[in-house]
Formats: sequence, structure tokens, C-alpha cells
Amino acid sequence: MVQNISRKMNIEFVITGFDTLEKPVAAGVIILIIYIVVMVANLANICIIVLDKRLHQPMYLFICNLAVVDMLYSTSSCPTMIGVLLVGYKTISYVPCIVQMFAFGLGFVMEMFTISVMAFDRLIAILNPLRYHSILTNFRTVLLTILLWIMGSASMAIVPGTVLPLPLCYSSLKYVFCDYAAVVRLTCVDPNPYFDMISLFSFILMFGTFSFICMSYLRIVIIVVRMTSKGNRKKVFNTCISHLIVIVCYYGPTFVLTGLTRIGLVLTLEERHGMRVGTILGPSLVNPFIYCFSTKEIRNKILRILSKVEIKTEETRQ
Repeated sequence: MVQNISRKMNIEFVITGFDTLEKPVAAGVIILIIYIVVMVANLANICIIVLDKRLHQPMYLFICNLAVVDMLYSTSSCPTMIGVLLVGYKTISYVPCIVQMFAFGLGFVMEMFTISVMAFDRLIAILNPLRYHSILTNFRTVLLTILLWIMGSASMAIVPGTVLPLPLCYSSLKYVFCDYAAVVRLTCVDPNPYFDMISLFSFILMFGTFSFICMSYLRIVIIVVRMTSKGNRKKVFNTCISHLIVIVCYYGPTFVLTGLTRIGLVLTLEERHGMRVGTILGPSLVNPFIYCFSTKEIRNKILRILSKVEIKTEETRQ
């Protein structure tokens, strides 16, 4: 196996997923702009939370972790696609391809884990508001986040673990970056058993995390129904609205893409790639802005920073 891997390290794959695209440069510019906005917006959220000690609370730590996950998820695929579309650099060697495949899978898993634990955070905040900070301390929040990353990395070990032993027969990668399906199609084996395995694995993760989220919000709904004060109901709604939008933005496109694939709807290669890119960049782009505009503390912090910048600009002009 060691000799097999050492021989593979010299192999380069040619990415051909965009070859039929009529306007590759335009698509590359769009992806580049969105990717830059994703990185800047998420970095801004992280910096605001890290630098303001008043925001060192469980909810904001989870928001910070979600920003890190979004950056990983986007970075695992976007630079490769941008290089192909704008620069025409279509080759990728074996080791970076495997690393990219693992990073993309880890981003996919961590998105689900992070959104799920944020639902747990909202449940505790509404179920036990007086004991919230004693139940979910900053230390426990950080520890829980580390455990999620360990679980995510361990669960995704199945990806390189099943691919590395397989012999390679092809060098033309028909997808737009190195994901599991793309790499398995480069091997000499029948890909269907591997596709079935990863589909089952993905379904268990998606069904398990989404069920946990639904159960958490069902409990929240029961609490809200029992409330007599409209003010308290509105407060709960404001507490959960940001996270609910994040859930819809992530699980919605993913379920649509999975459903279309399973019912056998025939899509062109461009349509498949477009939907795939959308499921990656869409949530990563929307998430930071949701928390910027919907979370009062972060929004007020941004407004204070902007007002200070404006004052300094006016003083400089004078």
C-alpha cells in the first residue's frame, strides 16, 4: 500500500468539469467575488467577537465557530474552481486532491454539527433562561466545539480510508474539484458500492442532525405555545429567527439537490455543477450577514466601528 501511494504522489489529474462552460471567465469572476465576500464577512464576524470581551458568550462563540466552518467549506473548493476558470490551471496532483476531498467533507459535516449544537444552545436559552450561563459556560462551549471537530474529523476518516487503497485508471476529473465521487470515478473499481456507502453515511448524518434540530425546535414551540405574554413570544422569536434562517439556507438546497438526484431527474453537467457550487457558497455567504443584521450586539458593534471611521474621515478632511 505504501508503494502504491508513493507512485500515486507523482500523478496529476486534469479537471474537465468546466470544459463545456460557454463563459468560464464570467463564472470565475462571480465565484471569486462571492468567495472574497464570504471570507471578509466571516473574518469580520470572528474579529468582532474575539476583540469584544462582552461578546465572549456561548452563543457568539458558536457563531464564531460557524464562521470558521463556512470559511473551511468555501476554501476547500473555491480556489481550485477559480484557478480553472480564470487562470486556466486545470491540473491537481494526487495528495492535494485527497486533502481537498477530506477538507470538503469535513466542512460538510461540521456545518451540520455546528448548526445542530446552535439549536441546542437556543433550546437551553429558552428552556432555562435563568440557568443558561451556569449550564452552558464558555469553557463547556469551547470543549463542546473541540469535541465536535474531533468527531467530524474522525467520521470523515472514512473518506481517505476507502479511497487511498484503490488503484487509479484515469486522470481526467470530470467534476469541478476533488470531492469523493470525483476521486472514486478515477479508480479502476466499480464506483457504485462506494457511492452507496457515502450516500448512506451522508443520509445518516443529515437525517440525524436535522431530526435533532427539529426535536429541539418542537420543544421550543411547545414552550412558546404555553406562554401567555406576547412580549415573551416575540423575544423567543427574535432569539431563534437568525438560526432558523441558517437552517433553511443550509438544509434547503442540500435536500433539493439530494432529492433531485434520487428521483432520477436528468440534469445537464452545467446545472449539476451550478447547484453544487450554490450549496457551498450560498450558506457561507448568507450566514455572516444574517448574524450581522439580526444579532443586536454584533450589529451595534459594527455601527459603532463605522461611526468612528466616519468621524476620523471627517477629521482628516478638515
